Amino acid sequence: MLSVTCLMAQPRLPEGYFWKKLPNGLEVVVIENSKVPLATIEIAVKNGAYTEGPEYSGLSHLFEHMFFKANKDYPDQEKFLKRTQELGAIWNGTTNVERVNYFFTFDKDSLKAGLKFMNSAIRFPIYREEDMKKERPVVDGEFQRAESDPGFQLYYETGKRLWGDNFTRKNPIGDHEVINTATPQKMMVIKDKYYFPNNSLLTICGDVKHEEAFALASSIYGDWASSGFDPHVKYPIPEFKPLAKDEFFVKESSIAKTPYMSYDWQGPAYLTDSAATIAADVFSTIIGLNSSKLHQALVDKGLASSVDFSYSTCRYTGPIEVFIVPTGADKIKECNDILMQHIAMWDKDDYYTDEQLKDAKAILLRNSLRSKEKPSSLASQLSYQWCSTSLNYATDLDENYQKVTREDIKKYVDKYIVGKPKVAGVILQADVSKQYNVPSFFVAK
Repeated sequence: MLSVTCLMAQPRLPEGYFWKKLPNGLEVVVIENSKVPLATIEIAVKNGAYTEGPEYSGLSHLFEHMFFKANKDYPDQEKFLKRTQELGAIWNGTTNVERVNYFFTFDKDSLKAGLKFMNSAIRFPIYREEDMKKERPVVDGEFQRAESDPGFQLYYETGKRLWGDNFTRKNPIGDHEVINTATPQKMMVIKDKYYFPNNSLLTICGDVKHEEAFALASSIYGDWASSGFDPHVKYPIPEFKPLAKDEFFVKESSIAKTPYMSYDWQGPAYLTDSAATIAADVFSTIIGLNSSKLHQALVDKGLASSVDFSYSTCRYTGPIEVFIVPTGADKIKECNDILMQHIAMWDKDDYYTDEQLKDAKAILLRNSLRSKEKPSSLASQLSYQWCSTSLNYATDLDENYQKVTREDIKKYVDKYIVGKPKVAGVILQADVSKQYNVPSFFVAK
């Protein structure tokens, strides 16, 4: 049986990766990769939607935007941006469910200057009301643009049902009212909860030497004071309430020119079932093969233009989703009926072949190798795992994919999918819904 070990004091890392933990708790990983004469630095923080109750929904994202505004060394955004130009830096940040990260890529000779620049931004931000006034509509604008996508509308409506009272902890985009009324004081609340070295990972990647990089990290970040507490102990993440039964819904929207269908389950969490997170990826890849029975039944027969099956690895309960684009509203019922039949067969020994299992493992390995071709992307890949799983998990992932057995997959499917409650939704235009009477058959059985 597949097994996955959890965090250890000294993590296992691939060749060319080096790890050190500073006395203040800051973990530093240096990735030596001399393909190009560049360096990428990233700071990732265990923050994001999962730390947000309703009153803070979306503020981790706003906080990320404010990172690039002003700090004590660059007291307005003009000076901040001028310094990025002087460094020749490419920069950005992202906010996800379980991670917020900030990164800069520049010439390798700018490493020391770049680390100092990052230090100013991460440790000494200034939340000016005038900056927040400008940035609130920018962040809310991202939300509004997302709402113009019927796929997002379906995701949003599904999420409210899948996660219940804790939906905000799976929704990084946030809430309009919370975003538009955010204050500098609320930004400081987030900083004082999560922005500490003992809740952060600094990754230095590129044409660098680890001894020099560790020395620079220690000299620049060594006096960053630890919080003195574990934020996730002091501010525990509430458990997601399990679904009690199937829930089907029809969402009518004028922008849904093409119908979309989704089926979602509460899947495994790394903290409680790390082995299942790996089996989930392998099984999703099997179902995604052009040769899979589901693809043949829906896409090859012209009922759907696409069918996607995915699991998102999370520290706290990851979602499992089937997403179908039927070729027309007249195909919704048949797509739904066929999917229900296939779900019931997913734990049967003959649902997929040994060759398909082998092909899925080969695809996962190729995708992993391809993802590592661009040095500047390595830091972000590593920090995702650091926040949601562990460095050991990341190091062993390719090997563990190859160890997945039919028994592992059956155990995963039986525990989380077959016969388990789900949320299913379809989005389409109101007149089309009425024409085909979709609410009459798109219901829980």
